[in-house]
Amino acid sequence: MENADIQNLYNLPQRRGSEPITVLGIESTAHTLGVGVVSYPPFKVLVDARFKYNPIKGGLHPRLVTEFMVSSVDKALKEVFSEISDPSAIDGIAVALGPGIGPQLRVGITLARALSLSLRKPLIPVNHAVAHIEIGRLECKLQDPLIVYISGGNTQLIVYKEGKYRVVGETLDIALGNLLDTFARETGISPPYIVNGKHAIDICAEKGSFIKGFPYTVKGQDISYSGLLTASLSHLKNSPGSLYDVCYTLREIAFTELLEATERALSSTGKESLLMVGGVAANDYLHNKYKALSEERGIKYCRVSKKYAGDNGVMIAWTGLLGLAHGVTIPVEAAVARQRWRITEVDIPWIY
Repeated sequence: MENADIQNLYNLPQRRGSEPITVLGIESTAHTLGVGVVSYPPFKVLVDARFKYNPIKGGLHPRLVTEFMVSSVDKALKEVFSEISDPSAIDGIAVALGPGIGPQLRVGITLARALSLSLRKPLIPVNHAVAHIEIGRLECKLQDPLIVYISGGNTQLIVYKEGKYRVVGETLDIALGNLLDTFARETGISPPYIVNGKHAIDICAEKGSFIKGFPYTVKGQDISYSGLLTASLSHLKNSPGSLYDVCYTLREIAFTELLEATERALSSTGKESLLMVGGVAANDYLHNKYKALSEERGIKYCRVSKKYAGDNGVMIAWTGLLGLAHGVTIPVEAAVARQRWRITEVDIPWIY
């Protein structure tokens, strides 16, 4: 990405001298230990190390995921310092403090504290949700979009206003990714959740037809998925031969709820561009629905690349670099897990 494009997107102060800012970022909010290193200007990804926990059965057990992350730290650091031969070139250590799962968060925070102290570099706090947005804005070059942030733990419609990101719509209970994964797990069609780039629900839905009578809940720009999950599992219990149809119905209702809430948010905010970020943004079926919506409304639309849709250290490093450029750092002892750190609590000084 050209420097001029980044300067148009971000309020980045000019740095004296020719040396770029280099930041190491650590992600450990859920299932992935990610360590990334980025520099700017120009924007470069120097390291993108990822170690993802994939359960053999069931969901994410915090103790098992934490043990996996701890066992992956040495491999992650070897990958980093095989590329970064001079650790003094790193200007700061960024870490996702939340939102996320406590035990996993503490793995990344402990690592970040150790690196900050040993390398004598400032520690930069990063909100996981903000990081998903910033890597998407960077890739898509969108200045002021309505943001659809969808992942395993989050489903939110977000806009930037007066120095902060504001939530203008969200799930009232469970997130879209949680809905899809829980249904797939409870019905035995996963794990693995992703097969050949498709979610297990999408593969199942290919042979299904729509069933009437399932709950559809949109309240203004907010949505609800828990009733849909309960009804889907209940229907299967009473009609076990209709799995394909339930997969199709659940997916269609879930996605249509989100699109309706998005369209309302576009109308109420007047935004002329749309950005989709987060792990569920990798879903091609949902992506095509958003393409059709944006074409119908005549607005710009872009989703984050699949490479950076899921959790990764690069997005933490980039957001940390933006923070460091504006003096956003904390003492090592202040780096603690913030499991419910809302995006609306974060100051955003790098947007004009």
